[in-house]
Amino acid sequence: MAAARTYLLDYGLDEHDAGPAGGTYEAADGTSVVLRHASDASLPPSNAPSPNLRETIYGVPSQAVLEEIAAELSKDREVRTDTEGTIHAVDDGGFALGFRVTRRRKFELPLLRFNVPGQSPGRGVNECAASKTEIIRPRTLSHVVYFVPDVKKAEAFYKDRLGFRVTDRFIGLGPFMRPAGTLDHHNLFMIQSFNSHMVGMNHFTFHLGSGHEVLHAGWRFAQRGYKSFWGPGRHIMGSNYFWYFNSPFGGTMEFDADMDLHDDAWTPREMLPGADNSQIFLFEAKDKWAPGE
Repeated sequence: MAAARTYLLDYGLDEHDAGPAGGTYEAADGTSVVLRHASDASLPPSNAPSPNLRETIYGVPSQAVLEEIAAELSKDREVRTDTEGTIHAVDDGGFALGFRVTRRRKFELPLLRFNVPGQSPGRGVNECAASKTEIIRPRTLSHVVYFVPDVKKAEAFYKDRLGFRVTDRFIGLGPFMRPAGTLDHHNLFMIQSFNSHMVGMNHFTFHLGSGHEVLHAGWRFAQRGYKSFWGPGRHIMGSNYFWYFNSPFGGTMEFDADMDLHDDAWTPREMLPGADNSQIFLFEAKDKWAPGE
């Protein structure tokens, strides 16, 4: 638990409600990770060995929408409402999920500005961008990824029962999906499980402000001793910059930035899974070097 807490603080999240039972670790807009011990009786039952993701909670715009979701899910499964008004159920992939009126908040961070030839300067003359001491804050929760035993069944639940849209798809592997209320390429990606090791959560991530922030935050993270799993690079599906690291949570945790936005006019793409379609480029972190060394 202590190492998990340190990991989230080093990732850049702000700690709230910390205590012996765990804590809440927030991005700038209030989206968060809640850390609890696997034996905590307040957690829903697990569908995978611990440590792992025990529940994903989505924000909705109003109490009326919350009641619509509760009514829909109550048609064929147990729906529980807690003392804070959050409703809880289990999806068709076996993952616990909840819904509550959103707690996201507006935030202000320094404007990110870039100098691009052929465009008006983003920064003033003599204003330097690179700083060893810059503060990099995760801005908002980006997405979560599950291994699921039956990806077609899991997709149908989110699409037909909750109105999620398929943005893109890896053929035979799974869909990238977004709910109403966001234009992000995906908030949910599900991967068909093919063996006993592919269970529970694959990864989750928060958006940073830019590709530069992904590289700088990832570099700092690696220097603290965290093991890089994949990256840095840039995906094709979603176009987001990425850098994944091993984590104490049963899967990896990612830094990401600059994800594509899509509306309902978008036509989903289908690609075969594989290295050529997983990233447009990929690098590997090395120790610092200078000419003459």
